[in-house]
Amino acid sequence: MKTSYFCIKTLFVPILASTLFCQTALAAPLELSLDASIALTYKNNPALQIVEARTDQTVWALREAQTNKAVSIDYTHTDMRSNSPPTWSPSSAAVSPYNYFSNQITASLPLYTGGKAENAIEQAKLSHRVSQLEIAATKQHLKLEASTGYYNMLQNQTLLEIAKQTVNDFSAHLTRVRKMYDTGVAPWHDVLQTKVRLANGENDLVKAQNNYDLAVYSLNKTMGLPLRSEITLTEPLIYQEYALALDDVTAYGLTHRPEMAQQQANIKIEEAQIKIAQSGQHPKVILTGTMAWDNDDFAGTANRDWTAMLVTQFNLFDSGNTKAKIRQAQSGELATRKQAQQTQDNISLEISDAYLSMMEAEKRISTNKVAVEEASVNFAIAQRAYSAGVGTNLDVMDAELALNQAKTNYTNSLFDYNISKARLDKAIGSE
Repeated sequence: MKTSYFCIKTLFVPILASTLFCQTALAAPLELSLDASIALTYKNNPALQIVEARTDQTVWALREAQTNKAVSIDYTHTDMRSNSPPTWSPSSAAVSPYNYFSNQITASLPLYTGGKAENAIEQAKLSHRVSQLEIAATKQHLKLEASTGYYNMLQNQTLLEIAKQTVNDFSAHLTRVRKMYDTGVAPWHDVLQTKVRLANGENDLVKAQNNYDLAVYSLNKTMGLPLRSEITLTEPLIYQEYALALDDVTAYGLTHRPEMAQQQANIKIEEAQIKIAQSGQHPKVILTGTMAWDNDDFAGTANRDWTAMLVTQFNLFDSGNTKAKIRQAQSGELATRKQAQQTQDNISLEISDAYLSMMEAEKRISTNKVAVEEASVNFAIAQRAYSAGVGTNLDVMDAELALNQAKTNYTNSLFDYNISKARLDKAIGSE
């Protein structure tokens, strides 16, 4: 019995170790660059999938519109019992109930619709174009969302490191102060003061950790991954100079932003709608051909006859219905033009806001970088002065907090710069 237990235990331990190793390997953090994050967002975010499905709808709407200029063929079969005189009987008197079966094939081709069919096709083409541009606009929005999540995680990761470093610095300083107190060099007040500052630092560390975790969850949600997926970002939060001037990016944005092209397409759609309404003032010409078979025996394939017609239809009076449709379409076209101007103004403002915010953050980066260097030197001097007995404990802690604040300001300015740059890319329609 003991031998069996020993054998089972001997086999179980390596199997368990192997399983744990495999789970650990499978749970390795996913390494992501900014481009990889954006690609995952494109792949998994339902917003893009919805727009793509709607674009597919416009393809079939175009096919439907194109059928209005093509040949239409209808087949009708009728089974009937009646006592009305049949069409082939010369008498109009009632007859005994009889069976009647007929088959009819009708083909029709619209030769002229007054521009209604042609402009309906043009509308469908433009709607498809608008939908394609909506895909581009959605991608740019998702790119900004992914970039924001990526930079937000980098920012909170850096702030978490700063908070950890602050706690480590206060912990090391507390150890130093305790030793100085034990040797009678420092008062107990310095120990208490340092412990309070350490507790505050640990409190800030808890908040920083929570903010970092939330940033990870938010980025995972944007990319369509499970919220608690472990991810590692491979690109640091850095500064890269932006060389273009505001006038240049504004001109580029008004040319390349998909919303501008959408508005121009919408104006053309409304112009086509006016022409469709005006088609009610023009005649319509339809070529129709009919082949029919009917008799009193199933399936009614005798007595064949045919008819060919060229039908011209012109509306003489419709109580102002056509005029009302034209005025309605003209008002829609005017509203669309005004909306296009409003869109242009909004895009110009969006570009200016992102650009100026980026320039502001750029200036803060250079200032805060110098502040970090000076705060580091000041902290080192305060530590040496306190250890030499010529400085106070408060000087050391104030220097540490100043260094913490300088690092935080520098990190935030880098984040603001990169976010503003991402907003600017979206605002100008950059790919």
